[in-house]
Amino acid sequence: MALPRPAKAVIFDMDGLLIDSEVVYCQALSAQAAAMGYELGFDVLKQMIGHAWINSAKVVAEHFGPDFDTEALRAGSIVKFYEAAEAEIALKAGVVEILDALDRLGLPSAVCTSSRRVDVEHHLGAHGLLDRFDAILAQGDYPKPKPDPAPYLAAAAALGVEPADCLALEDSHNGVRAASGAGMMTIMVPDMLDATAEMHGLCVRIARDLHEVCELLERQA
Repeated sequence: MALPRPAKAVIFDMDGLLIDSEVVYCQALSAQAAAMGYELGFDVLKQMIGHAWINSAKVVAEHFGPDFDTEALRAGSIVKFYEAAEAEIALKAGVVEILDALDRLGLPSAVCTSSRRVDVEHHLGAHGLLDRFDAILAQGDYPKPKPDPAPYLAAAAALGVEPADCLALEDSHNGVRAASGAGMMTIMVPDMLDATAEMHGLCVRIARDLHEVCELLERQA
């Protein structure tokens, strides 16, 4: 199936799409919760995937109660995450190939992530990918976090491309909601969350990996 119209730009989420970091984040959060005497299961963690911390903290507080120290959980999990990440977090399949294809096709690209800029610089910088994107939108670069469309609207503006002409690539439900809400053609590449009926309705395609998206883009050329 072809895209509904030619993509003039491609906007990528980062965690779980470009780098295999979501599982490491979840492990770090679970380990820190355990150190604080709590059990943080996947049923709660999956509600946090694709959220900025302000919304993830609400999920945790609703689960453990208003007296739970969400900032201690965040601070400790960041330390544990970077301890685990020192060996370098792996790229997801097809990242280099799709970026090379975008160069050949002359299509601009951006990263639109809920992560902090310091995390983007660490994770993508470790693979020498920072200069492969025309714009990077991280936490603090837009007025509201995903699932609000604001991050994707800001990314489109940074590239100078109309949202409707952008292809957004996401692995999380909240990311798909944000990109679709911005009016973008959206493809979900599932990582830790399955594609639900809602995701099928919001996306133009559910892809197995970035290789499949790359083939789709090259077919439109």
